[in-house]
Amino acid sequence: MASYQVSYVVRGGGHPGAIRVERRRPRLGQRVRLGGALFVVAEIQDLLPPREGVGFVHVTLEPVGVGASAASAGAGP
Repeated sequence: MASYQVSYVVRGGGHPGAIRVERRRPRLGQRVRLGGALFVVAEIQDLLPPREGVGFVHVTLEPVGVGASAASAGAGP
């Protein structure tokens, strides 16, 4: 696969998201920077079968520190 057309949507609507061309398919837990904000990949969905070396992927992001990662980070001894 040569590239991926990725639609990034931020859960909760706190950021407008983006559509970008990426060289690698995003992975769950991967950190992604959009503008000056840092996010973590929470969900990935293939939108269409790959065509002519391009994959089409939808990714749901969460701000870093939200969700399960925040819960585990806040867990005390």
